[in-house]
Amino acid sequence: MYLITIYYGRHNMTISKELAKGSTGLLVLSVIAVKDMYGYLITKEIGMLSNDVFKLKEGTLYPILHSLEEEGYVEGYFDDPEGRRRRKYYKITQKGVRELERRREEWMTYSSAVRSVIGGTGVALA
Repeated sequence: MYLITIYYGRHNMTISKELAKGSTGLLVLSVIAVKDMYGYLITKEIGMLSNDVFKLKEGTLYPILHSLEEEGYVEGYFDDPEGRRRRKYYKITQKGVRELERRREEWMTYSSAVRSVIGGTGVALA
């Protein structure tokens, strides 16, 4: 079993990679839906929006981006401004917008059911 360390405030929480894997595509699609971004910016945006709970590394992000691109959910393009470094930006497609909505609904249903089973938030588990 692989583990990922999630940083939450001053506490480090280690969760299984399988649990985090199920939501990373959703996170990536969510930030790209707001504006086109390149890889490093995607990781920074997800980190900032999650108060650094999620810190994606390149080794995690790029396989997700490539998969989303192969599935037609995002398109990559290169921005080559004069005097600056060439970067590959990603933008969400119409197919990606529909997939994002489907994943959001799926996540809301899943997380609500988990909360119902484990007793909601703020419950101390012994």
